[in-house]
Amino acid sequence: MLKLIRLEWKKNHIARYIRNALIVAGVLGLFLFATAYFGIANDPDTGVPDTAEGYNFMSASVEMVTGITFLIFTSLMLASFIVSAYKNKTMNLMFSYPIKRRNILISQMLAVWIFNFAALVLTKLLIYGCILAGSAYKASAFPIDYDMTHLSFYAQLVLKSVVTVSVSFIALFVGLVLRSSKATIVTSFLLILLTQANIGDYSLANRPIFPLVLIAVSLVFAFLSIRNVETKDLL
Repeated sequence: MLKLIRLEWKKNHIARYIRNALIVAGVLGLFLFATAYFGIANDPDTGVPDTAEGYNFMSASVEMVTGITFLIFTSLMLASFIVSAYKNKTMNLMFSYPIKRRNILISQMLAVWIFNFAALVLTKLLIYGCILAGSAYKASAFPIDYDMTHLSFYAQLVLKSVVTVSVSFIALFVGLVLRSSKATIVTSFLLILLTQANIGDYSLANRPIFPLVLIAVSLVFAFLSIRNVETKDLL
């Protein structure tokens, strides 16, 4: 399986995705650092940080911005690695290899999942680290509401990253059913609305059980994506 994953990275020119991920990490890092130290989130009339009292703005902002960005990024890669292969008929050639179709499809999904999970975790650590380092030289507009010395910080970071990247399997399933890369991307935006939007003070993202439910649902859709691949005719 590892050989198949490496082959997928090589075939799809993973270097360009690494470059794009580095650019994304840099842009997000600069934006959130500026939010903390350059007052871009301050109310223009009062000059006071525009956030609700007691709201964990800094960590919530990092999680929201990186989560949205990498959910879209992961869905784009799944559309490129898998859905486009069906549309362009290159999957026909791959399925002619003396390898189970299921293994090929799983390796493609894992190639995207592993890359984006690692990229998301590293991006979050970079951003959290830069904001924390900046607090040694300048007062942050918002409280530094996280502690990078506690194991719970890393446990939550990893869990949220797993959820974010895994949810993209729902978008993949929709894209495979419709044989449309655009449908994969559109579904990722709909998933963002589901996972990040709030109605008044209510938000699914704040429910403790919600991440576990999302992982379970994502695994179900991942299974559905590969369930009949051995017998289904390619269109």
